[in-house]
Amino acid sequence: MPSIARLILSALPLFFPVVSIVAASASLKEGVLPSYHYGAPIAVECMNRSVETGEHIQNAKDEIQWIPFPTCNETGKSLEFGYGVEDEMNCTISMIDDPFFHLLEFYIHSDAPLACRLPARPPAHIEMVGEKPYEQEYIPLVFALAGTLQLSHLHISTHLNILLHSTPKHHIHPHDSGVLDSGAAYSTSPLSHMDGSFTKRLVIGDPLPLSFSVRWFPTPALPKTEGKVEWQGMGGHIYASTVFYALVSFIAGVLVSGVYFFGIILPKRLKGRGLGLGGATPLAYGLNGVGNGWGYSKRMD
Repeated sequence: MPSIARLILSALPLFFPVVSIVAASASLKEGVLPSYHYGAPIAVECMNRSVETGEHIQNAKDEIQWIPFPTCNETGKSLEFGYGVEDEMNCTISMIDDPFFHLLEFYIHSDAPLACRLPARPPAHIEMVGEKPYEQEYIPLVFALAGTLQLSHLHISTHLNILLHSTPKHHIHPHDSGVLDSGAAYSTSPLSHMDGSFTKRLVIGDPLPLSFSVRWFPTPALPKTEGKVEWQGMGGHIYASTVFYALVSFIAGVLVSGVYFFGIILPKRLKGRGLGLGGATPLAYGLNGVGNGWGYSKRMD
């Protein structure tokens, strides 16, 4: 029996190096570049556009000029999202002046998109020796703003859904850290101006009350239906890596249990009963309720 135990123990190192290598490579990648912590604010900035033509404006370096999203009355700051935080948010723009009103006409008529962006990672504060300095990366967030244009006013859909995706990780925990992968923003119920439930009739000088339903997903994939993957938002999905770790843990558990049983329990049992494997086993007697073996006796009706 000890030879069987040694054989099983010798097989254990074949499984655990795989886990160690995967964990080491993942931790190395996470450590080199910065990641958002749960709840970290992510500011929204948008493309600066000309109110006459709707074309984007460039800076002195011929780069697209980005400006903060308009200030929200509720917070006194520009619009921002908390990493991993699913919420219903309000952002009321205090007064729509004439230039902004004309920009809204461009956005609603799809002559120019309300193109914004989010930093994929927080700013880096540490530079690696011999490595290229970190250059800030961004993901696009285009607001598909819906409504209708009239001669003296416009109707605008005031509620938008915000879907934000993180890059996939080999593990997902509640309140996890991570990096942005992609996002989308779109108006809901754009035709409800007929009853006035989710849209606003807007003229120059009016406030614009916007509301956002923010949802997060831990991978770029959308949830599936029919029980394959449930809609659970951040941290509610199952990945192949999760199955891999569960399988490795199961195999390791089976091996350890086998070592303990064949190396310790079984020899003690056989020694105590004075039985060899060549004779009748205790299970043979336990099945009919006569012997005192390990099996369960069959109930007689």
